[in-house]
Amino acid sequence: MKTLSFSDREIFWPPADELTEAAERIRARLGDWPAATVRWRICLTAPDEPQAGDLIVIAEEKGDAPGHAGSRDAWLVQGAGVIEATAGGATLRLGSARYALEGALAEDWLAALAGFLDCGFDPHDALVLALAWRDGDETRADDAWPTDLARFPRIRGLPAAPETPFGRCPDRLGLYPVLPSADWVESVLDMGVKTTQLRLKKASPDVLAAEIARCAAAGRKHDAQVFINDHWREAVAAGAYGVHLGQEDVHTADLGAIASAGLRLGLSTHGYYEMLTALHFRPSYIALGAVFPTTTKVMPTAPQGLARLARYVRLFDGVVPLVAIGGIGGDVLTDVLATGVGSAAVVRAVTEAADPAVAVVALQQKFT
Repeated sequence: MKTLSFSDREIFWPPADELTEAAERIRARLGDWPAATVRWRICLTAPDEPQAGDLIVIAEEKGDAPGHAGSRDAWLVQGAGVIEATAGGATLRLGSARYALEGALAEDWLAALAGFLDCGFDPHDALVLALAWRDGDETRADDAWPTDLARFPRIRGLPAAPETPFGRCPDRLGLYPVLPSADWVESVLDMGVKTTQLRLKKASPDVLAAEIARCAAAGRKHDAQVFINDHWREAVAAGAYGVHLGQEDVHTADLGAIASAGLRLGLSTHGYYEMLTALHFRPSYIALGAVFPTTTKVMPTAPQGLARLARYVRLFDGVVPLVAIGGIGGDVLTDVLATGVGSAAVVRAVTEAADPAVAVVALQQKFT
């Protein structure tokens, strides 16, 4: 069995030879990834001087009073992260963020965590993957990446999903232009596009309501899927096909009202933790991004890239419709679709095209 050596760096503190050997075996079966930008160190006990890049693991029996309570905030201030592990899962605290996961911990979960961190995944996503790991996975295939959704952890502390399920949308939504006005939406639907989104960030209430009403009407006229970004109240009032929300919106929007009104729901995600969060709410589709660098909005994470997109599709394809988004144009669309994703959102590839009608035809042809 081939291995991958961590001999040039300290991945566990204090040094732990058996854990390091297990991490090397696991990492060798996870494929080739760009070098991680942060060299995380998993601390099995608190170091004297915690620092950024340290993940301090505290193992606690379920139900016991937390230990080190007076120290954890100090560690966080110093830039370290804290992982509180119990028999029923693990919780990561990093800065002001808290990521709570419920699931089984394999004996090799720390070694797996080291491997996924080395693949460049942020700690909360690496922790999701570590909880999806089962002992011996690295011996079963050359590619041991977790792809069985039933083995993945659940996110703790989420509000209940609406009792009324969100309506279904096509499994493969195809070309998905994200557009700044009703004029653009009407024009693109006239070109034969069947899925689009109005993303209008700044407008007076009257203008906003009028724009959304026009988009909803255009969607009905063309029997198309027109989603409204963010403005769910106005979308419900206009009888729109659906709304698209960000991760933060699931805690503030009335998802029950959206579902009861019969609107579909699309949710943005930027990695495994947010995908599991989105899946909890049973949305009509999940957007995966940003695949490439984008200038259309400020992104909370680094670009995902095609290799990650392909992994996400393998996990969620057939479970929920998927949309790739972020920096996608005609020059990379073929590569994006080669991952198996059934839809790709575009912005500038249409709105900044010299001839939008010609651009739409060219983009549409890549889906056939």
